Amino acid sequence: MAKNTNRIIAVTSGKGGTGKSSICYGIGYTLAKQGSRTLIIELDFGLRCLDIMVGMAGKVQYDLGDVLSGRKQILDAVVTVPSATNLNILCAPKDAFMKVTAEEVVAICREIRKYFDYIIIDTGAGISSHVFDIVEQSNMILVVTTPDPICIRDATMMSDEFYKRGNKRQRLIINKLSKKDISSGMISNLDDIIDTVGIQLLGVIPEDFALKEATGKGTPLPFNAPSLEAFDAISKRLMGEAVPLTIK
Repeated sequence: MAKNTNRIIAVTSGKGGTGKSSICYGIGYTLAKQGSRTLIIELDFGLRCLDIMVGMAGKVQYDLGDVLSGRKQILDAVVTVPSATNLNILCAPKDAFMKVTAEEVVAICREIRKYFDYIIIDTGAGISSHVFDIVEQSNMILVVTTPDPICIRDATMMSDEFYKRGNKRQRLIINKLSKKDISSGMISNLDDIIDTVGIQLLGVIPEDFALKEATGKGTPLPFNAPSLEAFDAISKRLMGEAVPLTIK
């Protein structure tokens, strides 16, 4: 059971392509495997993909759109993932143009948080007041960037805006890191990214084809996948364990 229960974690990024949804899946999957009742709420309406990642493409009968329209109660649209019985998902609406307000997200989380130890919110990418309003309702904000200088700049702008709004509950995740990023000179070291964005580092996810293949096919991550080890360490840190940072 999680040490810090009923936590709402928002995962966000300054731009698309950072792998934000894959990180939501990886953290949710490992939290569930460690015994925490976990729910992922997908708010990235234009890029609905969570059902594919967990191997349930075409099998999700109801989604967030049904909840927002009042056709279904929240728990009717929550689906348990077969490969991880503690992992549940609430998929984004099929209508990519449907709107959701921060107040609606708060109401949903308030109603169902008693059933879960962790609620992970997969926000839409981009810097907008809509994203900020939703993310600020969480207990923790995970800002995702890749080593790409453009992504780093966008993550910095997003983090700065959170700080301006008085929100210091931020942690940084660096995704898709490869040895070539450093050897090519694109970045000199991880400290440069951390210092630029200005957020405490929570974890580093290596570039991993096994993760791309698993989320594309909807199959569980192989036990020897480098990204799985990284997700496992991040989940344990979220649960309050002191896990050293290792990069492979």
